[in-house]
Amino acid sequence: MRPLPQPSTESLTLAPVLHALGDPVRLELVRRAMGSPDSTCSALAEGLTVPLSTLSNHWRILREAGLISMTVDGRHRRIRLRADDLGTRFPDLLGPILRLAATESPSGTP
Repeated sequence: MRPLPQPSTESLTLAPVLHALGDPVRLELVRRAMGSPDSTCSALAEGLTVPLSTLSNHWRILREAGLISMTVDGRHRRIRLRADDLGTRFPDLLGPILRLAATESPSGTP
């Protein structure tokens, strides 16, 4: 498997992370990734009524912000939430956000 570029833990900054989490679809994707490490992009996006091109852009934003790591596995992209890296850089940030997100319905879902 080949990893795609992502920022190092030390270079993570708060503004891009919060921007990435500010979109309801991306927030839902991160919530799903938390519960399903090493799932594929398509498995995590199942049920969302968002065009594939838009989903690709959401995954890119999440990866470039440092929220997820993505590896190429043949024709699939495997996603892993970088919870440890985010916890190191921004202690106690991700947990409360994901707990609140679990109670909301994202845009793009039926």
